[in-house]
Amino acid sequence: MGEKQVSSTVGHDLMHNHPFAERRFDRAKENLSRMIPVLKEGNLSEFIEIVESEALSLHAMMLTSNPYFILMKPNTLEIINRIWSYRKDTGSHLCFTLDAGANVHLLYPDNENDEVLEFIKNDLSKFCSDGSFIEDWMGTGARKI
Repeated sequence: MGEKQVSSTVGHDLMHNHPFAERRFDRAKENLSRMIPVLKEGNLSEFIEIVESEALSLHAMMLTSNPYFILMKPNTLEIINRIWSYRKDTGSHLCFTLDAGANVHLLYPDNENDEVLEFIKNDLSKFCSDGSFIEDWMGTGARKI
């Protein structure tokens, strides 16, 4: 989706003197504490709320930093809106998170893989550079080789 406007290092440094930083850090700690039981219980609705809120909060910090940056691009917002519509229309547990740039990362349960992949190919890939996207999945953890 294009080169980032500001490096991750510069972006992180902007948070040191940010007027909202202390509350943002508190909120991140609260969300981490909330996430542990959510993962244990498999509460997908609350997982989605925490993950998407965290992603948007981090970008909000960049929007309100000094100097300020808008790291999301129009296609980023279009993808987010399409994800929200898809979830509402289908009852899917698809959610998004964002990197420190314009890229959207999708998270969803394995049992929704076929439907979500179809949605990505048919509706979202056109917003990606050259229509390409990366498929990835959760592994089983580290193992000694």
